[in-house]
Amino acid sequence: MRVTTSKSKNSESFYITQSYTNAQGKSTSKTIRKLGTLAELSKRLNTDRDGVMAWANEQAHLETMKYKSEKEDALVMVPFHSNKLMDYHKQKLFAGGYLFLQSIYYGLKMDSICRKIKSRYKFEYDLNAILSDLIYTRVLEPSSKSSSFHAAKQFLEPPTYELHDVYRALSVLAREIDFILSEVYKNSFFLGNRNDRILYYDCTNYYFEIEQEDGDKKYGKSKEHRPNPIIQMGLFTDGDGLPLAFSLFPGNQNEQKSLKPLETKILQQFGCEKFIYCSDAGLASEDNRVFNHMGQRAFIVTQSIKKLPAEDRAWALDRSGFKCLTDDMPADIAKLSEDDKDHLYYKDEPFTTKNYISG
Repeated sequence: MRVTTSKSKNSESFYITQSYTNAQGKSTSKTIRKLGTLAELSKRLNTDRDGVMAWANEQAHLETMKYKSEKEDALVMVPFHSNKLMDYHKQKLFAGGYLFLQSIYYGLKMDSICRKIKSRYKFEYDLNAILSDLIYTRVLEPSSKSSSFHAAKQFLEPPTYELHDVYRALSVLAREIDFILSEVYKNSFFLGNRNDRILYYDCTNYYFEIEQEDGDKKYGKSKEHRPNPIIQMGLFTDGDGLPLAFSLFPGNQNEQKSLKPLETKILQQFGCEKFIYCSDAGLASEDNRVFNHMGQRAFIVTQSIKKLPAEDRAWALDRSGFKCLTDDMPADIAKLSEDDKDHLYYKDEPFTTKNYISG
């Protein structure tokens, strides 16, 4: 550290600066501390310029000693003996990526959920440790349950349970899935607000490399066009795309029938009563629309324009008659500015006896 000065027409300022080599290998310097102007320091120290410079040099010396002390504290000495053999059976590498996920896991109070579940059973294994390790490895290194167990052994906190405990815990987690989903939803508000005024729903399916049907694994229309038995999954997400709840159902079942049972659970267990249900045309059956037209719920579903009757298709493609959703003011969607495109626009469907009967 050294003292530098900067002179202007009416004053002289004193600084403590440090020289260093930057990333490009060039020598440069940076200001560590501004000591003040000559007039300020002379008045405060009651001395002349030489006295101020002597005091400034002393301050630079103190900053140098402080810097060296902090640098020494930051050093970690690792002794190395070239003539000493390494212990072949001792683990030397650990995976610590899961530590970043722990704050989310415990922020959702998953440990409390596991304690509540354990109070209803008589098992002895640590359900919280098993569930947390399964979640961590699913994020960091997706694999089978057996591979996840072995991957968790590389953690700083390795498993204290056995592999057979993992398989036994799966049946308990499956039975308690509705309780886990509802508790996670409630606890998620501790981490921030949830955009649960809009709920999206969609379905997909997964195939199994088996030839015969087994349980809910049935022959159905596979998303990957495979001839294997499949199982279907329906998933609700909130307006931000964060998962809310899911359900599994047989592969040969119409996906439209999966909505009402899962949405009923959300209404009963999650406390969500006022929201807008959004889905694609495949899940926009009349029963689903009627179900989401009750209480404080509403729905927005897509409709293929190509499949509409000619009269309805002409009405849908007509650019006149649109209104702004926020104030119901008429809008010409052919002349929207960039600011206007941030709003939503709609137009009322013409009333017909057909529309009235179909609901």
